[in-house]
Amino acid sequence: MTQPPTYPTPPAGGPSPAAGGGFAPPSGPTPQGYAVPPQPGPYSGLPTYPAPASGPPPRPGFPAVPLSPGGQPLASFGDRLLAVLIDSLVIMAACMVVILPAVLVFFMAVLPDLTATPPDGTYAEPDPFTDFLLPFLALEAGVFLFAIGVTYVFHVEMMFKTGQTVGKRVMKLRIVPLDPTATLDRKVAAKRWAAHQIGGSVIPGFSYVDGLWQLWDKPWQQCLHDKFAGTVVVKVSG
Repeated sequence: MTQPPTYPTPPAGGPSPAAGGGFAPPSGPTPQGYAVPPQPGPYSGLPTYPAPASGPPPRPGFPAVPLSPGGQPLASFGDRLLAVLIDSLVIMAACMVVILPAVLVFFMAVLPDLTATPPDGTYAEPDPFTDFLLPFLALEAGVFLFAIGVTYVFHVEMMFKTGQTVGKRVMKLRIVPLDPTATLDRKVAAKRWAAHQIGGSVIPGFSYVDGLWQLWDKPWQQCLHDKFAGTVVVKVSG
């Protein structure tokens, strides 16, 4: 009869049989050359995932957008330039509606006097100073004052309630006080308009320096008229 196979007796100090058969992992130091497989921990029955990071992940290659003291993104130079161009076209169109007819009426009234001849047929030389130059200077003064009034209404009276002109509304920009606790009122809007208009009219080249100042101004990217009035221009959603 075939005898059942026999197994060698494990050496003293070796692993002892575990319940249910086999051997339990050694409790002492592992002999050289043998690694103990990792033992599973208690099973909770639910999978675990790493906690998500707060906020959207940063986009590589895109610099952080500078923020105003109120936490709104500051307007870029390109957006502000396009807004100024749109506002200039709107103001020019509004002025031309009045100025062009006024110039036409002026020449229709002045030219006949310059070319008129007396009934006797003799030619009387007109006085260019009193017949043309003085009326023309008066027309220019009226046009200048009218244009200043239009820009005041556009940049102060129509803007300070919402912080937006037509161009800034199209480009989704808004003028806000540098102090987040302050409000944009008529006084602040008038100071901003005066610095831009009067400075550009009196100081040669001021308008260019004023507009380009944003490119190197830190940290709020202000133009000179922003600094004078204590305002910044921010990007808004609508």
